[in-house]
Amino acid sequence: MIEAIILGSGAGGGFPQWNSAAPGCKAAFSGAVAARTQTSLAVSGDGAHWFLLNAAPDLRAQIIATPALHPREAPRSTPIQGVLLTSGEIDAVVGLLTMRERQPFALYATDATLAQLDANPIFGALDPAIVPRRALTPGERIDLPLTTGAPSGLSATPFDVPGKAPLYVEHLPSRPGETIGLDITDGHSHLLFIPGCADITPDIRERVRKADAVFFDSTLWRDDEMIRAGLSPKTGLRMGHVSVSGPGSVLETLTEAPELRVLVHINNSNPILLPDTPERREVEKAGWLIGEDGQRFTLGVP
Repeated sequence: MIEAIILGSGAGGGFPQWNSAAPGCKAAFSGAVAARTQTSLAVSGDGAHWFLLNAAPDLRAQIIATPALHPREAPRSTPIQGVLLTSGEIDAVVGLLTMRERQPFALYATDATLAQLDANPIFGALDPAIVPRRALTPGERIDLPLTTGAPSGLSATPFDVPGKAPLYVEHLPSRPGETIGLDITDGHSHLLFIPGCADITPDIRERVRKADAVFFDSTLWRDDEMIRAGLSPKTGLRMGHVSVSGPGSVLETLTEAPELRVLVHINNSNPILLPDTPERREVEKAGWLIGEDGQRFTLGVP
């Protein structure tokens, strides 16, 4: 069994973004549409012990909103056993600083991402003696034990995903392993988490085809969306994200996705966030769910 909770479904900055008065953000500020925190998932093999897939800047609020992640034993405790990172991007790692209160958990990331964290002294607040770093190697499966050393029932296989260096190190040469996807399994079901993807390669298509569930990057509806809206000079591909529609897109390419196919990492400019838009109807017609904070899914028989 794999249980999964969407802790956050928005892209960097969330929805609404703090400084945006674009139509979608105005609707979210007014309460006309649901707000979204930045993308993260929690997964569990037993419904009691959880691993986070990315640590969003909104992590404290996400934990408060998710009873399954509340501490249960005094004086301090947590059901969170570890955090797995898909990149060193700001919206994937800043939540780690919320977890600095001398609480044991394991931190999993590629060598490239661990090096980015090590290069920033602020992440030294997570004492390696309490929060051990464990390297993820693309293509190699790794078991995810509980902090006690007991098996959790889950393992993870990281795999390479086309992307880019995090925003704060774009001036440095790119390194292998800067962007990955995660295949979480209990030995029977497979859940894929791919919140950032610049190109849907044949390997990614095949992994998605074989999976039981996929949570996939849906940052922008179209590649030049933010340019057209006057929000940014950058295209989606420049930011490391394939679009939901258009050539080489999610809708065009991932036609053999599993029945449980969920869009996450949705930018505040994406029209699929708004009800009754043609774009939202097109996504739903194609069988994709638009991820929402707090949604919970179960794969396999408990």
